[in-house]
Amino acid sequence: MTEPTYPQLRIVPMRFLNPETVEILLDRLFHVGGIRRLVLNGPSIPATVPYGPARGTANPTTYRRSIQVCGEEYMLGVQVGTILLELEDSSLIPDIKAVCDEVFADKFPYGITEGIYMRSNMTTTDYAKYGIVEDERILGMADPKSKQRPIILQGNR
Repeated sequence: MTEPTYPQLRIVPMRFLNPETVEILLDRLFHVGGIRRLVLNGPSIPATVPYGPARGTANPTTYRRSIQVCGEEYMLGVQVGTILLELEDSSLIPDIKAVCDEVFADKFPYGITEGIYMRSNMTTTDYAKYGIVEDERILGMADPKSKQRPIILQGNR
């Protein structure tokens, strides 16, 4: 028996996204439906200044804040530069492109490509962080430096 392969997309805006834009984009993407997994990639925004003369003090930035996705509160700890999606089937790709066109149309260009960007089997990092993983949605999504587990949104299931 072969495992099903799900189409994966990578959305790359030409600049980093503001939290408001991320919130709007994710809300519209989840209304399309059929998203199995989603990863937000970008540079980390630390809560405290990590180095320099202000080391250890609070990092005053508007980019690190909570956003609402599917009615749940999520702390955005990265400045989003790339969005990875795994879809239930490829018939949703035109809908995803339409949402991206709508959100990014007047602001800046973006690129969207189809390929394999997320692992779908258990990695050594998954096992080291979580042990035996029961929920296949987090397989291959472990960040070895992160102190929290991936967030699983129930609004799309």
